[in-house]
Formats: sequence, C-alpha cells, structure tokens
Amino acid sequence: MANRVARFGGSCPFILVFVGVLAAWIGTNVTGVLRPPFDPYPFILLNLMLSCVATLQAPIIMMGQRWQETKNSLRGENDCRINLKAELKICQLHEKIDHQLDHQW
Repeated sequence: MANRVARFGGSCPFILVFVGVLAAWIGTNVTGVLRPPFDPYPFILLNLMLSCVATLQAPIIMMGQRWQETKNSLRGENDCRINLKAELKICQLHEKIDHQLDHQW
C-alpha cells in the first residue's frame, strides 16, 4: 500500500487532481456559490485538511522509500554475488587456457 500511495502521490495525475480540488474549494467559498460559504476566506478548514493529508502522506511515502531501499540493498548483494561467481569462472577459464598453452608448447 505504501508503494502505491508513494507512486500516486508523486505523479502528475495526483498534482492535477489536488490542484483541481483546491481550486474548486477556494472557488466555491470565494464566489459565494453556497450561502453561507462552508469555509470562509482564511480557509481554516482547508488548512486543516491539507495538514492532515501531509501528516498521513509523509510517513506512508517514507515507509515506501524504506522498503525500496531494502529491496535495492538485497539486489546489490545479489549483484555482488553474481559478479564474484563470474570472476571465479573467468579465473578458472584463464587457468585452463594457460594449462592448455603450457601443454601445447
């Protein structure tokens, strides 16, 4: 879930939806479509909602980053093992070729 939230929270669709909601919220309260406006000018309720979104979104994104860091660390260890194994195989091939060259001469 943390990865999905982090992926969506850092995407253009999220930004567009978020800007649209903010514009609709502010527009509804400034133009007076609703009498009386549900959140007049200082937009205190809007500030509360934005604080709640930030409070919930930040730890979830950090959890996703920590999980991705763990995944990258395991991938790096696996790459190191593969490289070491390839290096050992190359050394064995060099020894075989050297042995063949010694017997050939």
